[in-house]
Amino acid sequence: MASQSTNPDSPLPQVVLITGCSSGIGQALALEFHQQGYRVYATARHPERMQGLAQKGISTLQLDVTRPADIHTVINILTAETQGIDILVNNAGYAVMGPLLDIPNAEFVAQFQTNVFAPIHLIQQVVPLMGDGGLILNLGSVSGIMSTPFAGPYCASKAALHALSDALRMELAPFNIQVVTVRAGAIQSQFGQTASHNVERLLPSNSRYQSLTPQIQARAQASQNQATPAAVLAQKLVHRIQHSHRLPPEIAIGNKSLTLPLLKRWLPTRLLDRILMRKFGLRDGQPPQEG
Repeated sequence: MASQSTNPDSPLPQVVLITGCSSGIGQALALEFHQQGYRVYATARHPERMQGLAQKGISTLQLDVTRPADIHTVINILTAETQGIDILVNNAGYAVMGPLLDIPNAEFVAQFQTNVFAPIHLIQQVVPLMGDGGLILNLGSVSGIMSTPFAGPYCASKAALHALSDALRMELAPFNIQVVTVRAGAIQSQFGQTASHNVERLLPSNSRYQSLTPQIQARAQASQNQATPAAVLAQKLVHRIQHSHRLPPEIAIGNKSLTLPLLKRWLPTRLLDRILMRKFGLRDGQPPQEG
């Protein structure tokens, strides 16, 4: 799939719609697609955080992916301004971290609303605007392959997104629309900071895991340990798109994007459990000490 700006049979640049562009991966992808000649529509809940993108000539739109009214508005704008959407990047997301026993039900709902239901709703609205050769990129995670303590809601949401991407890939193949899961590893962003704040907000003072707060915070920040720059992910991904007629079902990019799934695949489950439990201060039959 090559940029239409360099394809003599398609003189108009391809249109790319990206969610979650206020920072990190979304912002880096918006810049890279723009630099490669695509017509980019970058979106975020807080458009003021995309001023740097707007100054470079990138179209920026307000979009809270959990608000159907926002999605409707964005779709109407693209319908009026373009001849269709060529690439959709479902990047917006966040992580609820903490012990599963302490996570309120409303937080589970919000996690899945943002990371799972919103991308599917957006796909349902975008596909009618896609022509032959459309591409949907769903930003997954190694956490959707290997669950860890204190990240249950996030891991579950990414596993669900992976499963839905698999189904969509087969369902949209007859219409020549590709669906690719981008299995991101550790990528530099504000993701860890946001997850850490969520831990502080959600962990109750009477939690039976209170003494493991440092380990819980370490899990929240794990994505930033030896993290790959977001710009590197963007460059590699856009390069693959430009130079591949048919993309693979999954593209792994970033530190740990290959090693962690291999551990999950080849290590016996009980051995992997012991390794992860030890890493996060958990022991069989030994409740954490009260703080």
